[in-house]
Amino acid sequence: MSLSRSIATVGGFTGLSRVTGLMREMMIAHFLGAGAVADAFFVAFRFPNLFRSLFAEGAFNAAFVPLFTGTLTTDGEAAAKRFAEQALAVLAVALAVFVAVMEVAMPWAMQGLAPGFGEVPGKMALAVEFSRICFPYLLFISLTSLQAGVLNSQGKFAAAAATPVLLNLTSMAGLWALVPYTPTAGHAMAWGTFVAGLVQFGWLAFAVRRSAIAVGFARPRLTPEVKLLAKRIVPGALGAGVYQVNLVINTMIASTVADGAVSYLNYADRVNQLPLGMVGIAIGTALLPLLTRQVKAGEREAALGSQNRAMEFALLMTLPAAAALMTIAAPIIRVLFERGNFGPAETAATAAALVAFAAGLPAYVLVKVLVPGFFAREDIGTPVRVAGAAMALNVALNLALAGPLGHVGMALSTALAAWFNVAALAWLLKRRDFFSMDQRLKTKAPRIIAAAAVMAAALWGLRTVLWPYASGQLMAVAVVAAMVLGGALAFALSAHFLGAATLGDVKRMLRR
Repeated sequence: MSLSRSIATVGGFTGLSRVTGLMREMMIAHFLGAGAVADAFFVAFRFPNLFRSLFAEGAFNAAFVPLFTGTLTTDGEAAAKRFAEQALAVLAVALAVFVAVMEVAMPWAMQGLAPGFGEVPGKMALAVEFSRICFPYLLFISLTSLQAGVLNSQGKFAAAAATPVLLNLTSMAGLWALVPYTPTAGHAMAWGTFVAGLVQFGWLAFAVRRSAIAVGFARPRLTPEVKLLAKRIVPGALGAGVYQVNLVINTMIASTVADGAVSYLNYADRVNQLPLGMVGIAIGTALLPLLTRQVKAGEREAALGSQNRAMEFALLMTLPAAAALMTIAAPIIRVLFERGNFGPAETAATAAALVAFAAGLPAYVLVKVLVPGFFAREDIGTPVRVAGAAMALNVALNLALAGPLGHVGMALSTALAAWFNVAALAWLLKRRDFFSMDQRLKTKAPRIIAAAAVMAAALWGLRTVLWPYASGQLMAVAVVAAMVLGGALAFALSAHFLGAATLGDVKRMLRR
């Protein structure tokens, strides 16, 4: 499967997961709003969700895919199957022990993750209770990640990319079905998350069984290959998951800022995750196996070309998305969330956070393009050191900006740290002669920026003219739809006339 088709497959399913994720957040906003119960659930889910993001979308694939692909290429399917089964067995035992320990230690762990919750009566107890229900999700989704790596290494991306959709659908079903029978809507969401982990694991277990390499369970053994895998996962989690780690740091500080701040950041991040999931995760998932094969085969020019085209694709998708989210943030948040317990004040606070998050959207995706350049060469340490520096910058900016800007300062800190991460990774790759912008990218990039600027100006004009007429919910939906379509048309026309991209370019990419 070509890189473009792989990105399209993963991006399509991941985009569907982000759409269903937005639907889930809309239900949460309706039932929970942005108060103490919502804050408690979002922090409770942050624990397993952090590991899901690191394992399913970052460190695990970065460590497992090159080892599994290399074993498959050099030693054959039987050896690759043994390695995957041993890794699965060891991972299951280690995570089962870790989950059990965390269930006992949850009250103390929650004090560290959300220290400000103790100031609101009952809020900390809710967060601990929700966390204990949600945390076993980590076991199931981590085993699912290994199964996804097996499928991805065989060029089968669809089943793994579809698993987050099951999380959202199961969570929504749980919320709808259990709210009448649970103390709060947060309890219903927590139990829905637990069941979703089982559903996702079962889905991929069935898909792997039907693949050429049917991985099952074996007796746990710390073989040299499994030890090497573990050695690469631990530091790689930091390097591949700096965005999620930054969000956790934001959560810790937000819990001390104001009641509802955690929820504002979560809702804004969910909207920002839609383009990030469709493009960033898709590129990182599809690019790593391709780069690994090209690097191992000594195809330097092909590897450079793959990374350049991935970067061009990332800019083409994320720059207009970021410009749109920053320009019409408030209308988007109002249409998506403003109903039930989520009112105009929550809309304004969430929209402000979305503007700050969106400023870093291209950077979040470019990190996914650049990091595989190191992982494909089995260099885990460099991205870790860069991520550590970016995290330190994020913490410093959080502390500096949380006072004057509140929760918006924390979202802005995440964006600025992501741009630092991009600049450092690109400089190091270029210095080692692992990456350089080809003439096509040098020509296209400024034109894409110009086309995005034209689109932002068009959106601003449409918002000024049309938004005053959005008096009711139906009219607001119609106006936002008109602005989105108008902005998309403005970008398409400006991209064509400025030479940033044409329909023929896109078709040729897909054919290749």
